[in-house]
Amino acid sequence: MMPVQVILTIIGSLIIVDCTILMAVGKVNFGSVVPFLVGMVFVAHGIFWRNIIRFICQNRWLSRLWYGLWIVFFIWLISFGIFVYALQQQIKQSAKPIPKVAAIIVLGSGTVAGKPTPTLAKRLDTAAPLIDSQKSALVITSGGTGFGQKRSEAYIMATYLYDTYDIPLKHILQEGQSTSTAENLIYSQEILAAKGISIKAPIAIVTSDFHIIRAANIARHQGYVQPIMLASPTPLSIRYNAWFREYFAFVSGWLFGEY
Repeated sequence: MMPVQVILTIIGSLIIVDCTILMAVGKVNFGSVVPFLVGMVFVAHGIFWRNIIRFICQNRWLSRLWYGLWIVFFIWLISFGIFVYALQQQIKQSAKPIPKVAAIIVLGSGTVAGKPTPTLAKRLDTAAPLIDSQKSALVITSGGTGFGQKRSEAYIMATYLYDTYDIPLKHILQEGQSTSTAENLIYSQEILAAKGISIKAPIAIVTSDFHIIRAANIARHQGYVQPIMLASPTPLSIRYNAWFREYFAFVSGWLFGEY
């Protein structure tokens, strides 16, 4: 095997394994399916490189198409680099002290066996000090009931805050219908309105660092005038995978008009 074949095979295999694991636990979406297909193409090129080159060289137009697709891939690679850079800048921005806010919305991120996932626990751990320091702010945990679950994600989040940080449950409003970031913020608006809080007021939105660009764009698209993003750290073991998947989720959100 030539070095390029080895590199393509290794990278493609890693992508396939990663995406297969994600889809096996129910995360079948744009951000897992598209990278999976890219991984398949990489592995196929790694294994059958000589056969592919021999085949495409037999047809001038096919050869042009093949090279064109590689050019598109490298353009995508550049765009991904730009996205990662913008994400890192936004993460630095969110690290600044949070001003006084009217409400704090903590976005859900999945539960397992009635407990927050490590990513969700990080969001709650990040939100707790802000909740404690701004006791007058309305607190909303946002997340619906997943397949096979008996309790909503919002309830599990509120319970975690109570058990871990002694934040009274009566001070936490639960939005337990949503199944996506867009729904998190839409349904939270209903709670805000019922409590007399305008979405024009400064509202803190707590989510994972990899998710803040998309969440902020969705919030502004829905009419939140002053969304203040508070980013929780993503565990190192899944950080770069999360950034990779978030790129596709960001593109998907743009294509489907979420912002």
